[in-house]
Amino acid sequence: MSVEIRAVTPADPALLEEWTDVYQRADRHERDTATPWTFAEVKAAMEQPDPRYGHADLAGMVDGRVVATGSMSWPLRDNPEAAFLQVYVDPPARRRGFGRAMLAALEERSVGLGRRLLLGEAAWPYEYGAEGQGWPGTEFARAHGYALALGEVQRRLLLPVGVALLDRLHAEAAPHLEGYTLRSFTGPVPEDLLEAYTVLDSAVDTEAPTGELAIEPTRPDPEAVRAQNELLAAQRRTRCATFAFRGDEPAAYTEIMVVGHEPGRSYQWGTLVRREHRGRRLGLATKVANLRVLQQEFPEVTHVLTWNAEANAHMIGINAAMGFERVGRMGEFQKRAG
Repeated sequence: MSVEIRAVTPADPALLEEWTDVYQRADRHERDTATPWTFAEVKAAMEQPDPRYGHADLAGMVDGRVVATGSMSWPLRDNPEAAFLQVYVDPPARRRGFGRAMLAALEERSVGLGRRLLLGEAAWPYEYGAEGQGWPGTEFARAHGYALALGEVQRRLLLPVGVALLDRLHAEAAPHLEGYTLRSFTGPVPEDLLEAYTVLDSAVDTEAPTGELAIEPTRPDPEAVRAQNELLAAQRRTRCATFAFRGDEPAAYTEIMVVGHEPGRSYQWGTLVRREHRGRRLGLATKVANLRVLQQEFPEVTHVLTWNAEANAHMIGINAAMGFERVGRMGEFQKRAG
């Protein structure tokens, strides 16, 4: 059965809504810790695109209905060979070649843009192991030439965390913090922190464990952060962040995103301690301080979800001390086309 590939844009809200429904059903299928975007978040991202990336969304149509979704993005300012691809197939429509057709369409478009380093993600239940053997998403990736380049574990922290535990963890870090100051905020990144944020956030992709991923550092870009501030406001997402400084030098940061469309849920985003500042418990200190702010400012939040590379033993240790529990896995896959 042939699949018609159509572009998806906010100009066709009915198609966009059906596309989002299929994407959500596929991502949540047999995974109670899935984290798909809501329709409002998808629509806002299309209407206010990140200036650092090109982006396209495709629908696979059979008999006038969406059976598969596809997305692709490609960096415009760095990583000139890379493209990030995502494919989802409506669970009742699986094993009919629709995912294969969608992936072929995405790969063809990527190669046409000169992008031959193709990257994607798959998530699976924790009990399927580090390789995800037997899980449909990982088997699909491998069957089409993608190799697992970085394995990650999804963890969940139930809130609130007790004050006594937070006090004890802070006390562990405090003796190492001489010469450093912490600063927390909620909401958009303030103008006076834009440069510090871009320096830290742009380093996450390469200073954090990356396994076999063939990616390059991204360039700091304050204008992109301003654009992200506007997008997050449109998506009803609120940043809760804590920075560590030595004098005026940014040394570490951590951030949690509170999502207005999913009451009770929050996501751990980036956490990074720059190499020259490691060994001073800055990761622990910033995460504890940030969790205090989160619980004070957003008492309705019931849990935090995070992902850690399997190789990131230091961050895993911090999260275990805070009470995070393993609930799922994710893998980043890649292949070179042509």
